[in-house]
Amino acid sequence: MSVTIEFFGVPRQRAGTERVEIEAGSLGQALAVLSKRFEGMAESCFDGNRLRPGYVANLNGDRFVSEPDTPLADGDSLLILSADAGG
Repeated sequence: MSVTIEFFGVPRQRAGTERVEIEAGSLGQALAVLSKRFEGMAESCFDGNRLRPGYVANLNGDRFVSEPDTPLADGDSLLILSADAGG
């Protein structure tokens, strides 16, 4: 399943990019893929397949998610940002 991941705030700085597309069926799988692809994010934003405190994920602009087993569907968009990015 192809999922678009967008980064804002500290995650964007750590990733060095605004957006990527990955294959993942759950939030935990997505974070694991991102941890391997972006080492700087793995050290500061993720703890294995979980978000570290101070970071949040928004699924399709509808709701914030944090559980690794949260399902992702083909075409979903996930925004990962630092909790204080909105001010």
